[in-house]
Amino acid sequence: MKKKNILSLSNILKSINFQIQSSKFNEININGISELSKAKKHQITFFSNIKYLDKLKKSKASAIFISDKYKKHVPKKIIVLKSAQPEIDFIKVANIFFPDSYFSKISYLHLTEKQIIKKYPSLKFGKNFYIENNVKIGKNVFIGNNVTIKNNCKIGSDVVIGSNVVIEHAEISNNVHICDGAIIGKKGFGFKFINDKCLRIPHIGKVIVGKDCEIGANSIIDRGSVKNTIIGEKTFLDNFVHIAHNVTIGKKCIFAAQTGVAGSTSIGDNVIIGGQAGISGHLKIGNNVKIGGKSGVVKDIKDNEIVMGYPAKSLRQFMKENS
Repeated sequence: MKKKNILSLSNILKSINFQIQSSKFNEININGISELSKAKKHQITFFSNIKYLDKLKKSKASAIFISDKYKKHVPKKIIVLKSAQPEIDFIKVANIFFPDSYFSKISYLHLTEKQIIKKYPSLKFGKNFYIENNVKIGKNVFIGNNVTIKNNCKIGSDVVIGSNVVIEHAEISNNVHICDGAIIGKKGFGFKFINDKCLRIPHIGKVIVGKDCEIGANSIIDRGSVKNTIIGEKTFLDNFVHIAHNVTIGKKCIFAAQTGVAGSTSIGDNVIIGGQAGISGHLKIGNNVKIGGKSGVVKDIKDNEIVMGYPAKSLRQFMKENS
C-alpha cells in the first residue's frame, strides 16, 4: 500500500527514533509501505518470518526492516535496516503514512433517499439505508433495512445485501449474496506490546469478494493490514464465520458455521471445512482439502488431504486413534 506523501528515509527513521546507519539515507525517498511480495521501489517493508524467505529474495522494496540473522538474504538493491523488532518498526512507519487507520470514520456527507434513487435507479433498498458519497453500485442490487455502506466501496450487479449489514473498505463482485448481520471490511485484530503499551497494527487493505459468493448471517471478514483479504469466486461461508486480516481463500470453497481462520493464512481451491473448525495464522492450506468439524489446524496441509481432530491429523490416523 502506498500514499502520496514522499519523505526521505532519514526523516522517517528519525521520527521513530531509529538509529540512522548511513548518510545515504538522506538521498532515498519513500512514498509508502507495502507487504514483502508487493513492495515496489520507494516503498518500505519488513521481514520477520522464515516462512516467507522466498518472497524476501524476490522483493523489490527500497528498504526493509530485518533482523541481523536474515540480512544476508536481502537483494543487493534493497537498503537493510537492521532491527531487533522489524514488525514493530514497520508499524511505526505505517502510522506515519496512515495515522488514522485505527478508526472507522463516519462521513456526514451521506446521500439522502432522493439522491440514492437518482444516482442508482435500479437499486431497491429498505429503511434506514446509510450510504456515503463515493460508492459504486451496479445494476439490480437489493439492499435490506439498516444497512451501512462506507466511502470507496464497490458493489457489483445482481448483489443481494440483507438487513443490518455493514460494508466498508470492500469490493463486492457480481451475484454475491450477503446475509443479515454480516460485517465486511472492519479492521482486524492485531497489536504488539512495547514497554507495557499496546501498539495497534494499522489496517489499510481491503476485502475483495469474488463473484457468485455467499456470506452467511453474522459472519465477519476483516480488512487486510498491508494487503487485501480475498474471498475467491463461488465460495460459500455459513453463518458466524470469521475470516481474519490478510487471509486468501480460493475458488469454490465451503466453510460451515463458526469456522475461524486466523490472519495471513492462504487457503486453496475446493476446500471444505466443517463447523467450529479453527485454522491458525500464517498457514498454507492446499487445494481440495477437507477439514473435519471442530478440528484445530496448526500446520500446513498439502493438496487433497483429509484431516480431523486437534491438532488436526490425517483422517486415517484420527480414526485409528479414536476407534
